[in-house]
Amino acid sequence: MPGISLPTLPTHDVEKQSTEKSCYVTVGANVYDITPFLEDHPGGGDMILEYGGKDVSDIMRNELSHFHSEAAYDILNEHLIGFVAKEPIIKAVVEHDRPEDIVPLPPNEEGMEELKANGAADEANKSRPIFAATGLSGVEDLTKETDVSVDYKTHRFLDLNKPLLMQVWNGGFTKDFYLEQVHRPRYYTKGDSAPLFGNFLEPLSKTAWYVIPIVWLPPVAYGTYLAYHGLPSVFQTAAYWMIGLFLWTLVEYGLHRGLFHVDKYLPDNRIGVTGHFLLHGIHHYLPMDKYRLVMPPTLFVALATPFYKLAHTVFFYDWYAATAVFCGGIFGYICYDLTHYFLHHKNLPSYYQQLKKYHLQHHYANFELGFGVTSRFWDTVFGTELGEPPAKAAKAA
Repeated sequence: MPGISLPTLPTHDVEKQSTEKSCYVTVGANVYDITPFLEDHPGGGDMILEYGGKDVSDIMRNELSHFHSEAAYDILNEHLIGFVAKEPIIKAVVEHDRPEDIVPLPPNEEGMEELKANGAADEANKSRPIFAATGLSGVEDLTKETDVSVDYKTHRFLDLNKPLLMQVWNGGFTKDFYLEQVHRPRYYTKGDSAPLFGNFLEPLSKTAWYVIPIVWLPPVAYGTYLAYHGLPSVFQTAAYWMIGLFLWTLVEYGLHRGLFHVDKYLPDNRIGVTGHFLLHGIHHYLPMDKYRLVMPPTLFVALATPFYKLAHTVFFYDWYAATAVFCGGIFGYICYDLTHYFLHHKNLPSYYQQLKKYHLQHHYANFELGFGVTSRFWDTVFGTELGEPPAKAAKAA
């Protein structure tokens, strides 16, 4: 799994952290420093201190005392600081001829097989399943710094210190290998963005989120103004505009599923692989890159032009109606791009918090589902809705 490994802490040290100044709890092999949360705990800090230095797996699932919600586990994951090797794991380490496969935790694939054979897998992986499609365990892994040199030596895919585009073009990667790697997120911290072109074209690949409303809101306002003056009433203008906004939600889903994630139908050659990387692969490879989260205006012009022609073909009977529909759709796109950025990088109100969890799950758990960004509606309609991550679903059972 890409990212800097968290430390494996001595059991004795963890057990001593049970005061207001330093309070740790464990869930399986995971160690959480919840000192900052003591004052915010709904039941009061004393209730947590009672379990300081101890495993809280059972008490968090105990319906008689207080069954904890998914949100409680999300808060817990924000305070993960390392792992602790408990007795079943230590026993497996002692008996295994390659202890480095198991510790430092989390274990690699060979180490996990050994823990399974020793009946200690549940302890090591109690609350951090590894999702096979992405190599990650949860949303917190999206922001763990990738050790660039180790990542390249391990996977032999892309060196984040060098321009990425020509590495993809000249890499000779098979489609299967490329898709496996590009959907295993990395987190780059040595600058605003990892280099893509490495030359004068580099700025063209980056777009700050605020560029989107600055560039596209004026044309939308002007087009809506023209439509309003060409249609018989405000009601008709609003109706056509809302039709466009609604149609955008379907276009958003269709683009994400049918173009950005056309993975299975990707040509197995450098043209197909490089095109996929530029269009959407780089976003899954570096999902927290804030300058490659929204669509560059030049690319959107290329994608929007066919939809402009389509709107005027479908609503051929009235140019102003077609313009109103198109403007509503472009406004939907503005909302989509801004929502996409905020889901990755901002704290949001309750509804959007749920949407944020849903979208980030698309990145860390299963990129083959969850294509809706501004809404889950079309995922529900077409049967591509993401369920709860397996670990949390088990906690809720």
